[in-house]
Amino acid sequence: MKIQENAVVGLTYELKVSKEEDGIESTPFSVEIRENDDPFYFLYGQSGLPEKFEELLAGKNDGEDFSFAISMVDAYGEPDDELVITLPKSQFSGERGFSPEMLEEGNFLPLMDENGYSMQAKVLKDLGENLLLDFNHPLVGFDLHFEGKIIEVREATKEELAHGHVHGEHGEHD
Repeated sequence: MKIQENAVVGLTYELKVSKEEDGIESTPFSVEIRENDDPFYFLYGQSGLPEKFEELLAGKNDGEDFSFAISMVDAYGEPDDELVITLPKSQFSGERGFSPEMLEEGNFLPLMDENGYSMQAKVLKDLGENLLLDFNHPLVGFDLHFEGKIIEVREATKEELAHGHVHGEHGEHD
């Protein structure tokens, strides 16, 4: 079966990212590896990855290797200055499950938006009473380089289609 609408796809890959500055592409560095013991499963059309990722996989078969780059524009776009926000440190108290170590510069804080979706913010600066947080996607501003192998393509079950994600033995990856 080819990768298409309503297919469940399992893949292993390495994701490297690079940035273009002054017309020069930086050397890609690895940010995520999904091996055979922890493959990435998704329902086609619902991967949560940039649309271009799924477009470039469409029509490929089980067992095929893939290698492609997605430019920043088709990936997570430019950083948005409006997503860099100062919040009072008091919002990240111990009662809310935050430890002082979690608030150190460079860390990603696991947060929920008002709809209950999980998101993360990077701590850019500790301003004493406040924290300067960046809510941009961590891969914003980067070109993405995927290299991997398709290890499974199958028809989604009715249940998977109804829920929009993959169940079964690999269900813990939703």
